This record gives sequence, C-alpha cells and structure tokens, in this order.
Amino acid sequence: MARLRFKMRLDFVAESKSARLFFGNKGSVEQAEELREQKVSLLRNIPVQGIIIEQIDMDHEIYTIIDEYSNKLSYYAPVYILFSADSLENALRFTMKEEFRTIEMLDPEQITLSQMETVRLVQNVNDELLNFKRVLERRMENWK
Repeated sequence: MARLRFKMRLDFVAESKSARLFFGNKGSVEQAEELREQKVSLLRNIPVQGIIIEQIDMDHEIYTIIDEYSNKLSYYAPVYILFSADSLENALRFTMKEEFRTIEMLDPEQITLSQMETVRLVQNVNDELLNFKRVLERRMENWK
C-alpha cells in the first residue's frame, strides 16, 4: 500500500482560573502559545514509527471558550499537521491524542481494507482507547 497522507488539527489548551479574568489575562494566552511551541517541538524532534511529518502550521490565532459549568476560561492554540503514514494503524496511533480535533485524508482518495485489515484496525482502535482510558484514570487519581 502507498503512503497515506493526512492533515490533522490539534488544539492545545491552557486554562485560566475563572472567566472573570477575560480582559487583561495575557498570561494565559502566552501559556497557550508556550504550550503549543513545546508540543510542536516534541512532534518535530521525536520520531514516531511509520509517520513522516511533512509540515506543521502554527500560524493560527489562539481562541477562547468559557466552560459554562466551571466558569473557567480556556485558551486554545490550534496546530495543523500535514503528515504521511505507512499504514492506517500508524496513523491511528499518531492521532490518538487528547488535543485531537479533526483529520482529513488527502491521499489516496479511497482505500479498501480486507477483512483481516479491518479486524486489525478495530483491535488497534480498541487498544488505543484502553490506553487512553488508563492515562485518564491515572490523571484522575493524581487530581484527587
């Protein structure tokens, strides 16, 4: 199978204490920018099996959202990553991140999976979800 090409969006988030600090809270915008730069640096410098990062676009404005339940203001720093993968499984592992927002498959236009490939893909999705769940559970334990 030829390499698969994708464009993925990640949003790195920094939170402020409360939404009342909406004006003049430049620190949180700077935190979101720093976090984005740190995470992109890791993506650029740490190789991932079966993945080639072709381009990283950090030229998008940081945006804010107020959580209506906690009344916290969150600052999101978007990043677009153009990458190629040697398999759907490797692309899946690479995209399983908390910051993941969207993905677009650029090439090829269409793929066909055999029964065995479909089973393997579903198993990999399940494995990645279980790993992600374990990470979240550990975070929750440390949060208490």
